[in-house]
Amino acid sequence: MYSKVYSAAIQGMEGRLVTVEADVSDGLPSFDMVGALSTEVKEAAPRVRTALKNAGYRLPPKRIVINLAPADVRKDGTLFDLPVAVAVLAAMDIIPAENLEGLLLAGELGLGGELRPVAGVMALAACAQESGLSEMLVPDGNVQEGAVNQEIRVCGASHLNEVVKLLKEPDMRKAVRVDLASCMENRHSGMDFKDIRGQETARRAAEIAAAGMHNLLLLGPPGVGKTLIARCIPGILPKLTLAESLEISRINSICGLMPEGTALLMERPFRAPHHTVTAAALTGGGRVPRPGELSLASHGVLFLDELPEMSRMSLEALRQPLEEKRVVVSRLYGSYEFPAKFMLVAAMNPCPCGYFPDRNKCRCSAPQIQKYLGKLSRPLMDRIDISVTVERLPFRELQEKNGHAEASGIIRERVEKARLAQKERFAGTDFLYNSSIPGCRILEYCSLGKPEEEFMRKAFDTMEMSARAYHRVLRVARTIADLEGAVIVEKKHLKEAILYGAPKLQKM
Repeated sequence: MYSKVYSAAIQGMEGRLVTVEADVSDGLPSFDMVGALSTEVKEAAPRVRTALKNAGYRLPPKRIVINLAPADVRKDGTLFDLPVAVAVLAAMDIIPAENLEGLLLAGELGLGGELRPVAGVMALAACAQESGLSEMLVPDGNVQEGAVNQEIRVCGASHLNEVVKLLKEPDMRKAVRVDLASCMENRHSGMDFKDIRGQETARRAAEIAAAGMHNLLLLGPPGVGKTLIARCIPGILPKLTLAESLEISRINSICGLMPEGTALLMERPFRAPHHTVTAAALTGGGRVPRPGELSLASHGVLFLDELPEMSRMSLEALRQPLEEKRVVVSRLYGSYEFPAKFMLVAAMNPCPCGYFPDRNKCRCSAPQIQKYLGKLSRPLMDRIDISVTVERLPFRELQEKNGHAEASGIIRERVEKARLAQKERFAGTDFLYNSSIPGCRILEYCSLGKPEEEFMRKAFDTMEMSARAYHRVLRVARTIADLEGAVIVEKKHLKEAILYGAPKLQKM
């Protein structure tokens, strides 16, 4: 007997429809699976056989062949366990074949027949919709994220026996519905700027960076609060939109990072990989690539502490994504594009020991400092719009109570107003933030009056600015003006923007 059911394979950020075919015929007893399978998919054979046995379904002593088509699409993961088991049961006439029409199946089987959650259900739901299927059956732990797609019916089950019962009696299948409006409640469980004492310059730089989605570098000795400031930044970013939440949730779903039973992620991401992270872990990798840290940080913050301690290859892997806001990974089976719309926040010490130029504490030689800072190429540093030195706090400020510090909620209101001004300004364009204004249109959005133009001419000549540095100052000044609600960029905005220019690291 022959049967077929539908499932899907994850290809980058998308799902690809897969037909799982089963044939049970006379011959030497065997259970063969074919169709460009990864190791974990091949291992589905003993899992499915054992799960069927323990669920009360004895396989006949016949030749069983499973084909996952199309055969040229690589299949990864454990999500094919359930469709393989159902295809076999349909080929044995235990499940009516007509009840499988228009249905997509995905799920991992335990040896006792229980269903376990799998990765990528949001992408699978989108694939089912695009392929003209009307229904989806997944483990209970995945049903909420699948039901975010309200164009198809999504049902859940906890055990293979429950699946068989639902497939025999379709009227018993009840679709789960998710109220997207209730999911959009803003949540922030991270740190708050009111907990930071002093550091007014760094706090101001963080606010400007958040308002214009500018990349930020925090420079200073150990223990002055660089990491603390970075961890507070997600709390001053605007509330997520539904589109942003869906993209963040989809990325986490594909990586298997969605909390069980969660429909949508509503907090801005904050990713802080260790400085030993590889370039592949940052950009995404694998034989069939999965999103990396750059994609997981989309619409949030990517925090890179100890920046010069990272490998040169990892640092240079940041350059193109910072410019294009996407990552393209090419492999034998094709090219895959992942989003990389993150805000980079980096922290570093001025030297290996961290205390330069204080020669009472620093014992680093000039060659050691040059080697330490030499990993940071000028093209990479040019992509960081705002740089600020975080100073050591005096004892008096450490002892002050927190009553004078602004809370993140107050700062976020100003940031949201600045973002709204940018949204209106850039309506109809393919960019959203001041940091993304292309160089060819910089004067269109950051026009200067005669006094401001003369001021910038003198600054340009005195500081020997490059064209990129000049454009960086204009972008940051435009954001400072937006925070104040100013229509035009004024001289005071330009002065402050110049202060946040890239530090001359090599001369420290």
